[in-house]
Amino acid sequence: MNISVFGLGYVGTVTAVCLSKKGHNVLGIDAKSAKNEAINRGVAPVIENGIEELVKLGLNNGTLRATESVEDAIQNSELSFICVGTPSNLDGSLNLEHIIRVCEQIGKALSAKSKYHVIVTRSTMLPGSMEDEILPVLENASGKKSGIDFGVCVNPEFMREGEAVYDFFNPERIVIGELDARAGDRVAHIYQDIDAPIVRCDIKSAEMVKYVDNTFHAVKITFANEIGSICGKLGIDSYQVMDIFCLDRKLNISSHYLKPGFAYGGSCLPKDIRALTAKSAELKLRNPLLEAVSESNRAHIDRAVNLIMGLGTRRIGILGLSFKSGTTDTRESPSVALIHRLYEKGYSRLFDKGYDITVYDPSLQRTEMDNLPPHIASLLTLDLEDIINNSDVIVITRQDKYFERLNEMITNDHTIVDLAGAMRRSLMQKGSYVGIC
Repeated sequence: MNISVFGLGYVGTVTAVCLSKKGHNVLGIDAKSAKNEAINRGVAPVIENGIEELVKLGLNNGTLRATESVEDAIQNSELSFICVGTPSNLDGSLNLEHIIRVCEQIGKALSAKSKYHVIVTRSTMLPGSMEDEILPVLENASGKKSGIDFGVCVNPEFMREGEAVYDFFNPERIVIGELDARAGDRVAHIYQDIDAPIVRCDIKSAEMVKYVDNTFHAVKITFANEIGSICGKLGIDSYQVMDIFCLDRKLNISSHYLKPGFAYGGSCLPKDIRALTAKSAELKLRNPLLEAVSESNRAHIDRAVNLIMGLGTRRIGILGLSFKSGTTDTRESPSVALIHRLYEKGYSRLFDKGYDITVYDPSLQRTEMDNLPPHIASLLTLDLEDIINNSDVIVITRQDKYFERLNEMITNDHTIVDLAGAMRRSLMQKGSYVGIC
């Protein structure tokens, strides 16, 4: 393909030279003339392992050059990558000034082009940036319509500095956010001979995934450092501890727990977080990440309470009381906390406020009910059908095979509040769906 790359910084240069190595004809362009001149002299404008050789290879093969002209870049390519910086404003918000300026220039050049063209952003942008801010600029400047005259995609990069060339050719996955399949097909064609799964999704998901990656990486670093600070104060070898921690590939270093859902609970996580943060305070250490975990968990329960209250209904059925499926353990269960919060807000038939809560949990038998606080035990039913018949809103607090037949039992008058990602909105045949995540 004939490809133009706008922005010859770190991401843009790596993208340009790697695409040229794959045999594409690549035109690079940067606002700084020195970068364009460097490419045309066979000199990489950034420092990166293996990149100097690829610049020279592209020049020798005739698959790489730089230009000063936006019109030249657009007229002589069928797809453009935008790789300009998106720095922070003083208040931490995202600054799209550079990318908007480039899109204005691209749009003007597109106005004189009759052929279909695809614009692909690799710059990191918050969800909604393409559709709310970038796309209108392109349409206004070009006088053309997205999805008809030109296409747009978001193709975030996941390259590590120092290993960027390797990462380009050996990615864990390739993400293509698209507004229409025609544009997505063009981008997917570029990567067809790279051995990695290609994930095609909506634009906002593609924008978000880069932030999820980087935020999680920052959390991992901060978590390890905070654990290290506690170990250091206690005279423990923190490197040995984390080496042992990383040996667990079932729960610790895995996809386990990385699905949005309801709050955590049970006999271990809440008390152990409290104990470790209390010890940290005793050691006169500030560990804001660990300290925030319990508060974040409480805030998630509050979100669920506010979501249910906002529906304005009087009959509420709650599915699941123990803290997870397959156990009768209700200690510090988020479902119990949810019911208590609803009580506080006046959602209890016990206080005759005109609201009715019913709870169903297939794990709990009559004998376990006797061990529950009376005000909770009185809400339990052993019959799922009882919940259906006596509730306007049905709240799912966890994933459980016993709740799978819910879709067949509800009516169009029911609202499902899914706190656990247990049901798919698209698969619901009746009723309304509300998710917390």
